[in-house]
Amino acid sequence: MSDLIILNEKDNVGVLRVPQGDVPAGHKIALRDIPKGSAVIKYGYPIGVATADVKAGEFVHTHNLASALTAEALSYTYDKKLAPLPARPARDSVMAYRRACGAGARNDLYIVPTVGCIAATAESIARRFKEKHADDLKVDDVVVLTHRVGCSELGDDLTRTKRILVNLSKNANVGGVLFLGLGCEENRMDGIREIVPDGERVRFLVAQEVEDDEAEGLALLEELYAVASKDKRESVPLSELTIGVKCGGSDGFSGITANYLIGRVADLMEACGATVVLAETPEVFGAEQTLMARAKNRQVFDDIAALVNKWKTFYGSHGVNVYENPSPGNKAGGITTLEEKSLGCVQKSGRGEVLAVLGELERATERGLNMIESPGNDIIACTTLAATGCNVILFSTGRGTPLGSVVPTLKIASNSPLAAKKKDWIDFDAGVMLTGDVEAAAQALYDLLLDTIEGKATKSDLRGDKQIAILKTGVTL
Repeated sequence: MSDLIILNEKDNVGVLRVPQGDVPAGHKIALRDIPKGSAVIKYGYPIGVATADVKAGEFVHTHNLASALTAEALSYTYDKKLAPLPARPARDSVMAYRRACGAGARNDLYIVPTVGCIAATAESIARRFKEKHADDLKVDDVVVLTHRVGCSELGDDLTRTKRILVNLSKNANVGGVLFLGLGCEENRMDGIREIVPDGERVRFLVAQEVEDDEAEGLALLEELYAVASKDKRESVPLSELTIGVKCGGSDGFSGITANYLIGRVADLMEACGATVVLAETPEVFGAEQTLMARAKNRQVFDDIAALVNKWKTFYGSHGVNVYENPSPGNKAGGITTLEEKSLGCVQKSGRGEVLAVLGELERATERGLNMIESPGNDIIACTTLAATGCNVILFSTGRGTPLGSVVPTLKIASNSPLAAKKKDWIDFDAGVMLTGDVEAAAQALYDLLLDTIEGKATKSDLRGDKQIAILKTGVTL
């Protein structure tokens, strides 16, 4: 087996499978001479421009390669190119919780603080409730959606906070939700109640209006528990599930192993009629045309172009260059430019048709592959995916991260050394496909995803790592 991975016949760089001299594994070596000013090609697409003459066999990285991206909005041509999805797999149903909004992978109770000031109270209520039911808890978990916003916000920030919290509460993984407010915050409870109807699975409490807020909260949680504890798993088709795909702390192998395998699993899920959602808008810069070529129609194509150009303009309006990404960790792992990172990032979307482009506050309704607006930031993007309805998130990493979302978050390592070193973080080793059977690896990840939907705990679940974060773009009073 060659020590050099060549991804496309058009490429003029290859990726080292193992270290070569001073060049680490996952980094690039020139396959032939590349004159200064010429495009450097990987995945069959340009990943930047050579800033010096590069000889065949030389190391290619930040010292001789730079991004060609700018913050300017671009015009694109719609040229549809679509590959067929794989055959529907034999295992095409799971035991899950059927809800009005779809099927859930968990039966959780949520406590949703409307403002960060009341988060500690919410956490105390959850802790006391779980201590009381420690020997016979009949739901999967009691999860507090801890955050630090909801007050001193105006305009879009306030709207975003309210809608994200409400959308999270509507995830099919939720068996009941207690909204807990303080009483003086901008994100007022009456605004929540305008869009969340009363029902047997929702309760509201404003702490300033009662004498013993924790006692009142515990009582309301017991009412929700009485309903949710009766819920049972039943056989449901995968078409009722929604899966999010995300990457964080990527390295030179991420687009080759972990993201590629996630894309294979995404295709299998879509073949069963499931919904798959791709986040991280800025991390398609330089690879957007690969998604545009798979747009369902001209409207979706235009929506992708508008979303990409919107975020480029947003960056430019803040005086930030789009090529500030990749991060220092990405570069240390072998990723040189944003184009390279993006071409690896979009591998997670597989080869399915892009059916819809969602705004950050929208919920996924179109079965198949969707794109949703979000920054690349790991926890904000994961929160956006959970809020749009994703039941499980497939999260690739080449550098490692313990982060978990409020929905089960499977960590897929791009390389085997990371998987071996961080056993408490990593759920699946995609590095095995560098030396093993790719088909077997894809099937193993698919089976792990379905087992997770059916209740298997992720590593972040076992650590109790269930976070959210909400984007802020405005001022704080």
